[in-house]
Amino acid sequence: MAEKLVVVSDMWGAKKGLWIASYFGYLQQYYDIVFHDCQQLGNVDVPISSEENVHRAFVEGGIDTAVTNLLKKETKPAHYLAFSTGGTIAYKAALKGLSVKSLTAISATRIRLEEQRPDTRLNLLYGECDANKPDIKWSQQVSVDFRTVPGFGHMLYTDEKIISEVCLELLEQVTKKVV
Repeated sequence: MAEKLVVVSDMWGAKKGLWIASYFGYLQQYYDIVFHDCQQLGNVDVPISSEENVHRAFVEGGIDTAVTNLLKKETKPAHYLAFSTGGTIAYKAALKGLSVKSLTAISATRIRLEEQRPDTRLNLLYGECDANKPDIKWSQQVSVDFRTVPGFGHMLYTDEKIISEVCLELLEQVTKKVV
């Protein structure tokens, strides 16, 4: 039986997420994938869908709503792959008891504001030029390691090279034989 992988989108959800199909292409043979659109999880519906308006809607309650809804929807242990705001939602949900076998979060925007680390295997990835990445001081205080990819910004998760590397790591988790 395939392991369950819960994918949580970035703040755009399915609206601007054609890149997410590349992840599914690599992973669907080995994982039972469940997809959550961040905007739906957070009940985010803004009349003018600008980056500023969508971001504000998440910060002003959408993230908390999404965390609550994710906790209601996902009750069984699973691996998580989450992008940007989705990474923040999955991280916060894990702190509130979401059963997470592993969390791969790419460009998770607001975890740098968290003071605790969820009790799970974390794989955090940021672009070197991402203004939202945590700093080393936070990493040490919260005991969280993260990797930085040189030459990339916040949207590194949409790059085919990064997609293939992240997917390879996730596939190794389910295809390795534990001795």
